[in-house]
Amino acid sequence: MISSLSNQQIKNLTLLLKKAKAREEQGLFVIEGPKMFEEAKEEKLLVKAYASESFFNEITSQNPQYFNHLDYEILTDTLFKEVSDTKTPQGIMGTVKWRKDSLEQILAIPNTCLLVLEDIRDPGNLGTMIRTAEGAGMTGIIMSSSCVDLYNPKVIRSTMGSVFRVPVYQAEDFIDTLYALKNKKIALFAAHLDGKPYDSEGSFIRDCAFIIGNEANGLTEEVSSMADFQIKIPMEGRVESLNAAVAAAILMYEAARQRRTGNLTENDIR
Repeated sequence: MISSLSNQQIKNLTLLLKKAKAREEQGLFVIEGPKMFEEAKEEKLLVKAYASESFFNEITSQNPQYFNHLDYEILTDTLFKEVSDTKTPQGIMGTVKWRKDSLEQILAIPNTCLLVLEDIRDPGNLGTMIRTAEGAGMTGIIMSSSCVDLYNPKVIRSTMGSVFRVPVYQAEDFIDTLYALKNKKIALFAAHLDGKPYDSEGSFIRDCAFIIGNEANGLTEEVSSMADFQIKIPMEGRVESLNAAVAAAILMYEAARQRRTGNLTENDIR
C-alpha cells in the first residue's frame, strides 16, 4: 500500500494530472470515478489502476475478481484524497492511453458531419461538446492547436466517457485543415453573429462541418472568411449569443434531426 506523496508512481500520477506536457510525452492521461474506469477497461485503454484502501476493500468484498488481470496499486484514503483532482473522490483512478485519430481516418467516415473548434479555452465547454457530439451522432471533431488540452482532467470528466469513442483530431495547421475539408466538398458552416439564421442557409444532410469559435471572441476573420455559409441561432429579447457549447449543441442536434427525418428542401441542392 502506498502512503506517501514522495512515492515515484504518485509523483508521476500528480504530474499527469497537472501538466499537459507530461501527458503528451507519455501518451497517457488520468481518469477518475467508477464509470470512467469501467469504460476505459471496456475500451481496452486502461494502463494502470489506483484505488483507495476503502474502495478496494468494498469492491473486492462484493467482487473478489474485480482487479484480476489489472496492474493496480492501493493508496491510503488520505493519500488518495490528496492526489485526486476532484473535491469528492470516488476511490478509483486510472492511467489511460491516448486515442490517436488522424484526419484521414475521420474524413473516411461516411455521411460526414463534423464539429470544428477554433480556440475553445474552457475545459467544461470542450468536454460538453465532445459528449454532445456523441449523442448527436457527429462523425468527428477537429480542434485548433490553441484549444484547451483534450486530456485536461476537467475536459475528461465533462465528456462522461465520450472521449473514448468520439474521433478527435487536433490540427497543427488549422487553416490547411480547413482547406482539406473544402477539397473533400464538405460544406463549412461558421457560427457567426453576422450570419443568417441557420434554417435559411441550406441543409445539414450533405457532408458538412460546423465551425465554433472562442468563447469570448468568436471566430477569427481568416477562419470566418473560409466558411461557405455564416450562420447564427435566432435570438429573442436582448440576448446576443449563447454559450459556445450550447450553440454547438443546437446546431449538432439540428443536423441530427434533419438526417433522421431525411426531409430534403430546395436548399439541399445548393
